[in-house]
Amino acid sequence: MGNEREKFSQRLANAMQQAGYEARPKVLFHLFNSHYRGRSVTFQTVSRWLRAGAIPAQDKLQVIADLLGVEPHALRFGSPSRSRVAETRSPWPSGVGSRERQVIDTFLKLSPKKRDLVGDLVRALSDNS
Repeated sequence: MGNEREKFSQRLANAMQQAGYEARPKVLFHLFNSHYRGRSVTFQTVSRWLRAGAIPAQDKLQVIADLLGVEPHALRFGSPSRSRVAETRSPWPSGVGSRERQVIDTFLKLSPKKRDLVGDLVRALSDNS
């Protein structure tokens, strides 16, 4: 069972890096809990996922896979599921790190009125006139 957990933690870390996130427990802790609709998980739980101490339950695995743009089956077992057809996601542009993605995730949670306000601010700051 230990070898299975090690392989999972390696796949999880690789998926995080490919999605533009640092493969650190703190990053996954905040990302996961900001999207999971169930009871939040502890930092120690997320740390065990990344350090080969545990494998998340299926509901949590599904959320992680969706956040990282990978197939849950491939994340859990290491081979893509052949029965599921999924839309491919374009990778984030190079240079977009975990901090920028967290800012974007936070922005997307804002009300439309607040999004407009932030958009106006960004346009004002980027105006070179």
